Amino acid sequence: MKEKLTHFRIGQIVNTQGLKGEVRVYPYVDNINRFDDLESFYLDKNFNKEYEVERVRYKGNMVIMKIKGIDSVELAEKVKTKNLYISREDSVDLDEDEFFIADLIGIEVFTLGGEKVGTLKDVLQYSANDVYVVKGDNDKEYLIPSTLKFVPEINIEEKKMIIDPIKGMLD
Repeated sequence: MKEKLTHFRIGQIVNTQGLKGEVRVYPYVDNINRFDDLESFYLDKNFNKEYEVERVRYKGNMVIMKIKGIDSVELAEKVKTKNLYISREDSVDLDEDEFFIADLIGIEVFTLGGEKVGTLKDVLQYSANDVYVVKGDNDKEYLIPSTLKFVPEINIEEKKMIIDPIKGMLD
């Protein structure tokens, strides 16, 4: 059984910005303004050194961040390509019908009639709605729109999703 993740990746440093140590961060969050409340984070998966956020601003869809202690372009270069992680405790609060993608991956998918469809392998994010990628036991992939019409129930504790497919969806 898959363990619950203790940390979430929220972005990746993709470049330096200017000469005073700022970095450009590509966000992996639904709401880019989440970075306004970010006080600290970890770089990559060692989780043993916490970095403090000095300031944040935005340029288009990118986050421009000043990390405390990184005060030159040379130091900023050293963290380029690193991922930013936060602990689960520091993550945003979700509404009742919202889930972290990391918690969805690996859950079993069944039809309303109890027939096993497969395992959720990925979540494709689109502006209209997410799409669940379910891999069947026959190695076939099914794409299930993440709407109440097609996905009436998700139970994270039981690691189970119930879908109501229309004709042709599972062919």
